[in-house]
Amino acid sequence: MTVQNGRAFNEWLRAQLKAKKMSQRQLAQQSGVDHSTISRLIRGDRTPSLGTATKLARGLRELHDEADTPQYFGLVAAGTTHPTARVEYSLRADDYLSEAQVRQVMEYYLAVRSRRLTMHAAQAATPRPVPRDLPQRLTTKRN
Repeated sequence: MTVQNGRAFNEWLRAQLKAKKMSQRQLAQQSGVDHSTISRLIRGDRTPSLGTATKLARGLRELHDEADTPQYFGLVAAGTTHPTARVEYSLRADDYLSEAQVRQVMEYYLAVRSRRLTMHAAQAATPRPVPRDLPQRLTTKRN
Protein backbone atom coordinates (compact mmCIF):
# COMPACT_ATOMS: atom_id res chain seq x y z
CA MET A 1 0.00 0.00 0.00
CA THR A 2 1.44 3.39 -0.86
CA VAL A 3 1.76 6.31 1.55
CA GLN A 4 -1.09 8.06 -0.24
CA ASN A 5 -3.33 4.98 0.10
CA GLY A 6 -2.34 4.68 3.78
CA ARG A 7 -3.28 8.32 4.34
CA ALA A 8 -6.60 7.78 2.59
CA PHE A 9 -7.22 4.74 4.77
CA ASN A 10 -6.54 6.58 8.02
CA GLU A 11 -8.86 9.41 6.96
CA TRP A 12 -11.54 6.88 5.99
CA LEU A 13 -11.16 5.03 9.30
CA ARG A 14 -11.33 8.24 11.33
CA ALA A 15 -14.47 9.32 9.43
CA GLN A 16 -16.11 5.91 9.92
CA LEU A 17 -15.51 5.98 13.67
CA LYS A 18 -16.91 9.49 13.91
CA ALA A 19 -19.96 8.72 11.76
CA LYS A 20 -20.77 5.59 13.75
CA LYS A 21 -19.97 7.30 17.07
CA MET A 22 -17.65 4.44 17.89
CA SER A 23 -14.47 4.55 19.97
CA GLN A 24 -11.21 2.91 18.96
CA ARG A 25 -11.62 0.43 21.82
CA GLN A 26 -15.14 -0.45 20.67
CA LEU A 27 -13.84 -1.06 17.16
CA ALA A 28 -11.02 -3.19 18.59
CA GLN A 29 -13.57 -5.29 20.44
CA GLN A 30 -15.83 -5.63 17.36
CA SER A 31 -13.04 -6.35 14.88
CA GLY A 32 -10.49 -8.34 16.85
CA VAL A 33 -7.75 -5.84 15.90
CA ASP A 34 -5.70 -4.57 18.85
CA HIS A 35 -6.62 -1.02 19.91
CA SER A 36 -2.97 0.09 19.67
CA THR A 37 -2.89 -1.01 16.02
CA ILE A 38 -6.07 0.96 15.34
CA SER A 39 -4.53 4.00 17.00
CA ARG A 40 -1.37 3.74 14.85
CA LEU A 41 -3.53 3.35 11.71
CA ILE A 42 -5.55 6.45 12.54
CA ARG A 43 -2.40 8.47 13.24
CA GLY A 44 -0.99 7.31 9.92
CA ASP A 45 2.00 5.60 11.53
CA ARG A 46 1.03 2.34 9.87
CA THR A 47 -0.70 1.07 6.77
CA PRO A 48 -2.99 -1.94 7.22
CA SER A 49 -2.53 -5.34 5.66
CA LEU A 50 -5.48 -6.62 3.68
CA GLY A 51 -6.39 -8.90 6.58
CA THR A 52 -6.40 -6.03 9.09
CA ALA A 53 -8.39 -3.76 6.78
CA THR A 54 -10.92 -6.55 6.27
CA LYS A 55 -11.30 -7.11 10.03
CA LEU A 56 -11.78 -3.39 10.60
CA ALA A 57 -14.40 -3.12 7.87
CA ARG A 58 -16.26 -6.07 9.37
CA GLY A 59 -16.01 -4.49 12.80
CA LEU A 60 -17.53 -1.33 11.37
CA ARG A 61 -20.25 -3.47 9.78
CA GLU A 62 -19.17 -2.30 6.35
CA LEU A 63 -18.58 -5.88 5.20
CA HIS A 64 -21.08 -8.63 5.80
CA ASP A 65 -19.79 -11.41 3.60
CA GLU A 66 -16.37 -12.78 2.60
CA ALA A 67 -17.34 -12.29 -1.05
CA ASP A 68 -17.73 -8.52 -0.53
CA THR A 69 -14.11 -7.96 0.51
CA PRO A 70 -12.31 -7.70 -2.86
CA GLN A 71 -14.85 -5.25 -4.28
CA TYR A 72 -14.93 -3.16 -1.11
CA PHE A 73 -11.19 -2.61 -1.05
CA GLY A 74 -10.96 -1.96 -4.77
CA LEU A 75 -9.26 -5.25 -5.61
CA VAL A 76 -11.91 -6.12 -8.15
CA ALA A 77 -12.96 -3.47 -10.61
CA ALA A 78 -15.17 -4.27 -13.56
CA GLY A 79 -14.23 -7.95 -13.51
CA THR A 80 -10.48 -7.45 -13.81
CA THR A 81 -7.96 -7.84 -11.04
CA HIS A 82 -4.24 -7.65 -10.66
CA PRO A 83 -2.94 -11.19 -10.23
CA THR A 84 -0.84 -10.22 -7.23
CA ALA A 85 -3.91 -8.92 -5.39
CA ARG A 86 -5.79 -12.14 -6.12
CA VAL A 87 -2.91 -14.24 -4.79
CA GLU A 88 -2.56 -12.18 -1.61
CA TYR A 89 -6.29 -12.19 -1.00
CA SER A 90 -6.44 -15.97 -1.43
CA LEU A 91 -3.53 -16.52 0.95
CA ARG A 92 -5.05 -14.25 3.58
CA ALA A 93 -8.35 -16.11 3.31
CA ASP A 94 -6.59 -19.33 4.38
CA ASP A 95 -7.11 -19.64 8.13
CA TYR A 96 -4.22 -22.08 8.43
CA LEU A 97 -1.59 -19.54 7.32
CA SER A 98 -0.13 -17.03 9.77
CA GLU A 99 0.66 -13.44 8.80
CA ALA A 100 4.37 -14.33 8.65
CA GLN A 101 3.68 -17.30 6.37
CA VAL A 102 1.52 -15.18 4.07
CA ARG A 103 4.34 -12.61 3.83
CA GLN A 104 6.89 -15.36 3.13
CA VAL A 105 4.81 -16.91 0.34
CA MET A 106 4.07 -13.47 -1.14
CA GLU A 107 7.79 -12.59 -1.15
CA TYR A 108 8.57 -15.81 -3.00
CA TYR A 109 5.68 -15.30 -5.42
CA LEU A 110 6.74 -11.71 -6.16
CA ALA A 111 10.37 -12.77 -6.71
CA VAL A 112 9.35 -15.51 -9.17
CA ARG A 113 6.89 -13.17 -10.92
CA SER A 114 9.51 -10.46 -11.20
CA ARG A 115 11.99 -12.89 -12.81
CA ARG A 116 9.32 -14.05 -15.27
CA LEU A 117 8.38 -10.47 -16.18
CA THR A 118 12.05 -9.62 -16.71
CA MET A 119 12.52 -12.67 -18.95
CA HIS A 120 9.37 -11.81 -20.89
CA ALA A 121 10.52 -8.21 -21.42
CA ALA A 122 13.95 -9.39 -22.57
CA GLN A 123 12.38 -11.80 -25.06
CA ALA A 124 10.09 -9.09 -26.39
CA ALA A 125 13.05 -6.74 -26.86
CA THR A 126 15.15 -9.33 -28.71
CA PRO A 127 14.85 -8.83 -32.49
CA ARG A 128 13.60 -11.89 -34.29
CA PRO A 129 15.28 -13.04 -37.50
CA VAL A 130 13.43 -12.09 -40.65
CA PRO A 131 12.37 -15.16 -42.67
CA ARG A 132 14.22 -15.40 -45.99
CA ASP A 133 11.02 -15.64 -47.97
CA LEU A 134 9.39 -12.60 -46.33
CA PRO A 135 9.77 -10.29 -49.37
CA GLN A 136 8.17 -12.99 -51.52
CA ARG A 137 5.31 -13.47 -49.04
CA LEU A 138 4.64 -9.74 -48.95
CA THR A 139 4.46 -9.40 -52.72
CA THR A 140 2.47 -12.57 -53.39
CA LYS A 141 -1.28 -12.00 -53.68
CA ARG A 142 -3.54 -14.20 -51.65
CA ASN A 143 -6.91 -15.39 -52.86
